[in-house]
Amino acid sequence: MEEKLKIPYPVIVEGKYDRQRLECVMAGKILTTDGFGVFKKKELLQLFRTLSEKTPLILLTDSDGAGKLIRSYLTSAIPKDRLIQLYVPRIEGKEKRKAAPSAEGILGVEGMEQKLLFDLLSPYADPQAVEKRLMDNPLSKTDLYLDGLTGRPDSKIKRDELAERLGLPSGMTPSAFLSALRILLSYEEYCSLVGR
Repeated sequence: MEEKLKIPYPVIVEGKYDRQRLECVMAGKILTTDGFGVFKKKELLQLFRTLSEKTPLILLTDSDGAGKLIRSYLTSAIPKDRLIQLYVPRIEGKEKRKAAPSAEGILGVEGMEQKLLFDLLSPYADPQAVEKRLMDNPLSKTDLYLDGLTGRPDSKIKRDELAERLGLPSGMTPSAFLSALRILLSYEEYCSLVGR
């Protein structure tokens, strides 16, 4: 494994085991939602909001239903331009510390390979490159509509198929999907992927 990434933005994960996993690949501030605790602890949500006024935050939750619920809650509470949405792929399996798989039978952040997490976070070790990539990427909801990824009866299926190819979770909303695409792909890479 290469040297730990120096990530300048705080990273929000669900729990302490997710934090411990990320500490293997990055140096920087890692905050937890205490699972569903963020729904009850108003001071924790306020901390995230206050931090977001000073710096963008990276949000990295599990790809299961619970992770999506936490992500949705935080996305509605924090301005979307202050959140960098990262996604782990949906991989079946069981974390080593657990006796049985999760209810959905998929791995969370804590179960991801270190290399995958390193690769996922590495673009954010250089904040100027992140800002430039987002500012230079003209990918929009119009593109998703023109490519059949929104606005049609089969759009959800098409988004899920593309998400699987990119290692993203299924069931993403069009807005979340667009945010992820803008971070993961240049406009040219997107056009090539959809066959333009």
